[in-house]
Amino acid sequence: MSEEKILDDEAVLDDELDLTVSSHTYDDSDIQVLDGLEAVRKRPGMYIASTSVKGLHHLVWEIVDNGIDEAMAGFATTITVTVDKDNVVTVEDDGRGMPTGINEKTGKSTIETIFTVLHAGGKFGGGAYKVSGGLHGVGASVVNALSEWLEVSVFHDGQEYFIRFEDGGKPKDELKVVGKCDKDKHGSKIRFKADPTIFTETTVYEHETLRDRIRQLAFLNKGICLEFNDERQEDEKKQHYSYKFDGGLKEYVAFLNKNRSAVHEDIIYSEGHENGIQVEVACQYNDGYNPNVYTFCNNINTVEGGTHEEGFRLALNRIINKYAKENGFLKEKDENLTSDDCKEGITAIISVKHPDPQYEGQTKTKLGNTEVRKVVSNIFGKQLERFLMENPDQAKMIVDKASLASQARMAAKKAREATRRKNGLEISALPGKLKDCSSKDASICEIYIVEGNSAGGSAQLGRDSHFQAILPLRGKILNVEKARQHRIFENAEIRSMITAFGCGILDEIDTSKLRYHKIVIMTDADVDGAHIRTLLLTFFYRYLRPLLEEGYIYIAQPPLFQVKKGNAVKYAYTDSQLEKIKAEMGDRLSIQRYKGLGEMDAEQLWETTMNPENRTLIRVTVGDAEQADQNFSMLMGEEVEPRKNFIVENAHFVENLDV
Repeated sequence: MSEEKILDDEAVLDDELDLTVSSHTYDDSDIQVLDGLEAVRKRPGMYIASTSVKGLHHLVWEIVDNGIDEAMAGFATTITVTVDKDNVVTVEDDGRGMPTGINEKTGKSTIETIFTVLHAGGKFGGGAYKVSGGLHGVGASVVNALSEWLEVSVFHDGQEYFIRFEDGGKPKDELKVVGKCDKDKHGSKIRFKADPTIFTETTVYEHETLRDRIRQLAFLNKGICLEFNDERQEDEKKQHYSYKFDGGLKEYVAFLNKNRSAVHEDIIYSEGHENGIQVEVACQYNDGYNPNVYTFCNNINTVEGGTHEEGFRLALNRIINKYAKENGFLKEKDENLTSDDCKEGITAIISVKHPDPQYEGQTKTKLGNTEVRKVVSNIFGKQLERFLMENPDQAKMIVDKASLASQARMAAKKAREATRRKNGLEISALPGKLKDCSSKDASICEIYIVEGNSAGGSAQLGRDSHFQAILPLRGKILNVEKARQHRIFENAEIRSMITAFGCGILDEIDTSKLRYHKIVIMTDADVDGAHIRTLLLTFFYRYLRPLLEEGYIYIAQPPLFQVKKGNAVKYAYTDSQLEKIKAEMGDRLSIQRYKGLGEMDAEQLWETTMNPENRTLIRVTVGDAEQADQNFSMLMGEEVEPRKNFIVENAHFVENLDV
């Protein structure tokens, strides 16, 4: 199976927590030295998680974070990120500019110290920065160590200072004054090129990844301007972006809810500080059934949540139940609304700024500070209660939604029980037409989700029954974006998949019990096939997301054309491949356009689409949960206009549209 092609689709705070300007100076003595650099190149994964495309982008965020820290401290207003045609990144801010004198501990310039000594920076002493994102002061030196070259320019006092690093972070020369600048100009500019010997997978930055994160940082830091220039883009509309949101998180929630119908008009917003911790929360309910809660600490997306999300959830549940009982929506004998009831359809952003965050795991995906739970619960709880009291009409809409969610939860509980089975190997009660494989080794087993009985029949006959299982679906599955849970769990096709996979669903998922490590969606290459594929991906994203996140979901790529000349047969998977094959094979060709999988016999389907030696599979991953959530809501939700706009904007990308 070695030939198989797998494609991845994947503020300074004083005692009163004043987020304006620090009275502390930022000079050479603020830079404290803790350690040295070569280990970074030997084990880059310890510092940036991986050397894949995700690690590549991590380099940009480490430098951008330094500019954000300057802005949070009240000294910078604009941060500009530019990617040129050679994938060289430039990050410039209009902050104070890094100190340019000699560091007393190293005897070198402070800038050289920052970029060549691990654990040297302004984030250790507690003076220059009390709140910061990034790698706690190792960011600049890590980026330097993992770059082919890096240049630093600093502007202040009417002079421009410059230093260049090469060869894994070694200074080419000492820091020098290379010219004059306007006396009012101040700040830092860092240019770097990622080292291809470290980032062997790719050194090409993804436009959407950069743009979306820069926009997100602008939402999270209201009033700060972040600009993004991508000089690689031919389309002028995609070359230059400028983001500045004075409304901060309120504008963020409005942006996330733009493809949904809001249940209540006003966005609930709260902010405050307690024990040196700054808290900001914004939320609004929509008519959907899925909660979308995004959490951040010091601008870092804590995708696994943590104590700040726990505090939010506790306050939301406590205050809505209190309001419902005090205003007669719930009687004393009634069962309380659960946390899940209160979260149904909510879009929420929780952002905390903490002077000493503690994360669980090296990748900083879960906040662990226990004191944050109470602080968030207190601040958000008080202001949510005030909102409900001051807006009784909107409060009623919120409580009504939670009450409906409670009723649906009870119905869903009964339906959900029916999806469970005693053990992962028992398939006798499986509704549907699963043709299982003989192997019980999940690491080699595959299950093909196939539309229709005819395609299912060809797949069943053509498969290798040792490790390939076939599950045909009857027509289109339920659109889970528009249905409550009890209807979803009652759907025969969905129950078939849940039972066949054997790993549970939602919060009960245990991927160690997954019976197949490749779940392959195999549909026709037409509009109906694309719709079924999207319905399935929506179901996986909403109810089996770990399978997407851990890379178990694939899309098969069946051929579009069969080209024959005499006994010679070739297959084309795209129009451009067809033209190439036609040029190679010459005249008098017989070309068959496959409108569906059912048109292929078992041998053809095996050879082109199921044989690991020849096939191409696309692995579906979730690189950005926020963007994926918006896409599914837009494509599968109730709002027609956003979907129509998306189709119009992307129509020119569509090939082989079969209508």
